[in-house]
Amino acid sequence: KHLSFLPASMYTEIQQERPDSGNSLTHPDYIDGNPDLIKPKKLLNPVKASKSHQELHRELLMNHKRGLSMESKPELQRVLEHRRRNQLIKQKKEEEEAKKLQSPFEKELLKRHQRLDQLEKQQEKQEDHAPEFIKVKEKLRRTSTVSGDEKAA
Repeated sequence: KHLSFLPASMYTEIQQERPDSGNSLTHPDYIDGNPDLIKPKKLLNPVKASKSHQELHRELLMNHKRGLSMESKPELQRVLEHRRRNQLIKQKKEEEEAKKLQSPFEKELLKRHQRLDQLEKQQEKQEDHAPEFIKVKEKLRRTSTVSGDEKAA
C-alpha cells in the first residue's frame, strides 16, 4: 500500500493491511513488528512480587528438597507465636496488678455498689413472692400520698 495518506489511527491501518481469514482468534497488534506501537508488558502479580511471599516460597522449596514434613512450623513462626503468648500473659498480669493496686476509696465504692445491687435483688425477690393484694395496696398507698402532696402544694 502507499503511505501517501495517513489514516486516523495506526490501528485502522493495521486492520486494513491484515486480511481477515475468518479466524475466530484475534492476534495482538504488536506481532506485526510495527515500531510505532508500544508493546505491552506483562503485569506483575503483587502477591508473588512481595518479599514475604518469595521468602515463604523459598522456604517451602527448601523444606521439600530436604524432605521435612510441612506439619512442623518454621522457626520464625514458632518464635513469633511464643512472643505473642508471652505478651498476652504479661498484659494479663499487668491488668491484675492494676486491679490490686486500686485506692482504698475505689475499693469502698465497689463494696457499696455491690451491697446496693444485692439489696435491690433481695427487694425484687420479696416483691415477687408477695401476694397480689399486698402489691395493689402498696400501689394505692403510693398514689394516695402523691395526690395528697399535690393537694397540699
